[in-house]
Amino acid sequence: MSGVMKRMGMIFRAKANKALDRAEDPRETLDYSYQKQLELLQKVRRGVADVATSRKRLELQLNQLQSQSSKLEDQGRKALALGREDLAREALSRRAALQQQVTDLETQHQTLQGEEEKLTLAAQRLQAKVDAFRTKKETIKATYTAAQAQTRIGEAFSGISEEMGDVGMAIQRAEDKTAQLQARAGAIDELLASGALDDSSGMAKDDIQAELDRLSGGTDVELELQRMKAELAGGSSSQQQAIEGGTGTGNASRTQSAQSQQDTPETPRFDKQ
Repeated sequence: MSGVMKRMGMIFRAKANKALDRAEDPRETLDYSYQKQLELLQKVRRGVADVATSRKRLELQLNQLQSQSSKLEDQGRKALALGREDLAREALSRRAALQQQVTDLETQHQTLQGEEEKLTLAAQRLQAKVDAFRTKKETIKATYTAAQAQTRIGEAFSGISEEMGDVGMAIQRAEDKTAQLQARAGAIDELLASGALDDSSGMAKDDIQAELDRLSGGTDVELELQRMKAELAGGSSSQQQAIEGGTGTGNASRTQSAQSQQDTPETPRFDKQ
């Protein structure tokens, strides 16, 4: 059971990692990292400011203690001059206590000053790293954007992108439907011509009429071809007139023959009785 759970957990993590990798944009990740570095730099600067403030406060306390120490020293000197040795001793005792405080504050001041210098140096180094990262970040973002645009253009030209793939499939379906309709129309024409299908419009032609139409069309083509040959030979006028005259003579001869047949009297027939 534990093995099945481990396998399910591994599959889930793999799929989640793949989904995150697909959704991740390196430019957004770089911007987020740069933002976090700026926040860290701001914290370091704030720490430097806090240490400097503490150092400055110690300096003010040291100045006050040193002023009080000098004042007690003057008071002890004046008391001793007036013969008040007890007052002079008390003043010097208080001055000694203040000197101990001054010594402790000076030690703290030196420590804070050293920490301030370290934090200042760290802030400067971090600032340099942040500036370098910003330059590198912009370079990587520009390179990534250019590569992404180049990839999209290449996919569009090669037709492997999702959008161009859909367009290509639509064109293929249109071509297939067009070819199917053309094949169907050709098949119907052949069936109508062979008589396998009846023309419901009532305009279908029988075989004899189709043959007469074909011969008539062929005669027109032959006459047009003879006219073109006559034009190319330079004698287009005379030959065209001869062709037209021949055609007219043939028509006249056929007309005259028919008329002579009509004018010829029929020979009487005598029935044998």
